[in-house]
Amino acid sequence: MYKLRKIRFSYLIWETFCMNASALAPMETMDPELRGMVERCLQEWEGREGNLIMILHEIQNRHGFVPREASLFLAEAMGIPMARIYEVLTFYHYFKLIAPGKHNLTVCNGTACYLKGSGRLLTELERRLSIKDGETTEDRMFHMESVRCIGCCGMAPAMVVDQKTFGKVAVTDVAGMIERIRLQEESDA
Repeated sequence: MYKLRKIRFSYLIWETFCMNASALAPMETMDPELRGMVERCLQEWEGREGNLIMILHEIQNRHGFVPREASLFLAEAMGIPMARIYEVLTFYHYFKLIAPGKHNLTVCNGTACYLKGSGRLLTELERRLSIKDGETTEDRMFHMESVRCIGCCGMAPAMVVDQKTFGKVAVTDVAGMIERIRLQEESDA
């Protein structure tokens, strides 16, 4: 029981870093499908070097992020501190701690894009979606982030929307991009 308390306390620290004020969900409420997948990963990677990062990769690939319940379960099952798992998750940019949005909006903030107004694109996205850089909308429809460079300097300022690159994006284009996605979602529903 003491070990479990230490793990849960470590996760409270993680919650603070994630800026999510929701209460800690007990591991007993972990989704059975997720639990089964994590258990299979544990069996597959048992005793192998680098098993933690490989298990985290499998979870990330399947869910788009690493759910906190999976991390708590891993810490307990592997007998490692939650802080170690958090250390791995935050060291590698690949891992996400928060569920991603269905549609990803990435603004290039490299030198050329920055000089040509990428900051204004970010401000407009923040205003229209009511989220900040690196956040996901409450309905999990949109996730917005800025990155250092997407390698399209000749198209500055550039954005990537759902893996499609757009160049010479004007602030006035942002509303149309968001509206097209929303209309597509409505027609698919």
